[in-house]
Amino acid sequence: MADWKKVAKAALLSDGRIDTKEVEILKEYIFADGKVDKSELDFLAELKHGSTGSVRAFSELFLEAVKSHMLADGSISDTETKWLRKAIFADQTVDADEIALLKALKAGAKSTSPEFDALYAECVKE
Repeated sequence: MADWKKVAKAALLSDGRIDTKEVEILKEYIFADGKVDKSELDFLAELKHGSTGSVRAFSELFLEAVKSHMLADGSISDTETKWLRKAIFADQTVDADEIALLKALKAGAKSTSPEFDALYAECVKE
């Protein structure tokens, strides 16, 4: 049986870019059950880092998915922060969207781990 993630990734990135229609489809299925699980988040990260470009709506979907997943239980753990650090630094830079994401996570979390606090301090120069 084919690995659905590999098939979907190949189809979505066949032209190298993620367009508006593809974002609509992703959003429909990723948020179908009202939550974003780790597997879905990993899949979106693979698409983000595997594409040569995407529409703004994909960046917004990715950020929304990260917030939904990370804030589901109200706290941000060391394990979640390790994933977040890897996602943020995958392209060797911290952009404005990622800084906004970190700020939103900090504001929305009831508690954060020391590792998250360190990542926040490293990336958000206030």
